[in-house]
Amino acid sequence: MSTHWRLPKGVDEVLPPQAWELERLRRRVLDVFVSWGYDYLEPPVIEYLDALLVGSGEDLDLQTLKVVDQSSGRQLGVRADMTSQAVRVDAHSRPSDNIQRFCYSGPVVFAKPQGNQTSRVPLKAGAEIFGASGIAADAEVIGLMLEALDAAGMQAPVLLLGHMGIYRGLVARLIEEGGLDPADQGQLFSCIQRKGASDIAALLGQGTIADMVIGLPDLMGDPSIFPVARGLLQGAPSAVEKSLAELEGLAALVAQNHPQVDMRIDVSELSGYGYHNGPVFAVYHPEHGSALAQGGRYDGVGEVFGRGRPATGFDLNLKQLMSKDASPIGGYFAPYVQEDRRLGLNSFVRGLRAKGDRVVVAVNDGEEPQAGCQGLVVEDQGQWQIQTTGEFTDKG
Repeated sequence: MSTHWRLPKGVDEVLPPQAWELERLRRRVLDVFVSWGYDYLEPPVIEYLDALLVGSGEDLDLQTLKVVDQSSGRQLGVRADMTSQAVRVDAHSRPSDNIQRFCYSGPVVFAKPQGNQTSRVPLKAGAEIFGASGIAADAEVIGLMLEALDAAGMQAPVLLLGHMGIYRGLVARLIEEGGLDPADQGQLFSCIQRKGASDIAALLGQGTIADMVIGLPDLMGDPSIFPVARGLLQGAPSAVEKSLAELEGLAALVAQNHPQVDMRIDVSELSGYGYHNGPVFAVYHPEHGSALAQGGRYDGVGEVFGRGRPATGFDLNLKQLMSKDASPIGGYFAPYVQEDRRLGLNSFVRGLRAKGDRVVVAVNDGEEPQAGCQGLVVEDQGQWQIQTTGEFTDKG
């Protein structure tokens, strides 16, 4: 039996009517981005591999499909993330000394599924600010992220805030003091992501900085956790204390701008693909098992393109947010008519379509209305008009 119709594992397709709902969702989210002053861009699906992996970690490298460009002989990558493409645009394609705001939407491709139910071809939408340092820019993209999710119909999300600078500063001191082998950084990162305090302790042993790292997974909760965090990190490197103060200031600013948001602090939050080096943030919801949106600050990543500017942003997966209960689109159905009546019918149909109505015109005598049809186009005493019919059954 032929299997040509099968799709690769983890590769999905979106069919009617969900496909149109997904497109409408994409438009709503992009409308929010543009209303905030973000310029829309369309990066290519493939690029030279070294450009796609700028500033990223091993996990993004493993998720990137790779091929050899038969024109140049260089390696190409199919994008698994669009942030690096926005970095390239800011640094090279449209450089500016002013602050730049970009937004985008499009598919990315993962080399392997991230979970049993995860699509390898998510439809991403995101926004980035370049050239703006300080928490005001981070607060702006967080506000934009929350409004985009609201436009997607997501009610009562949970916002999680963290700061990569705390972890990075502690690890740098551990390595400097000989408390961590640089080769074990990946293992420590995984332990922190799993919140495995016992595994962290087994890896690091004892010591002032080691005890701080071991205690990071417990620094979770509402903003009242900050005094506890300051107590644990007292005496930490100045970069760590600065990062904690920055996180506290960002949380206060977000709470001021969005008093209704349910905010959680996670000092050991390490989301992203390895290029984040400042505040990080993610949005969760009880009905979803993974983050609905996530992002953070990644200052200086564009240095490889010659312009290492401050940068912050986020993205979300529109497929994860689309409704699974989409209704048929509806519209009107014009039955097949003989040639001598088509001129008047076509004129009437053009008028309906010009007003924004959806009209299906039968191309043969056996075609039937589809599910969702709201009415028939009929002729009555030489005049074409709409006859409301109610719901039709799709016989196709």
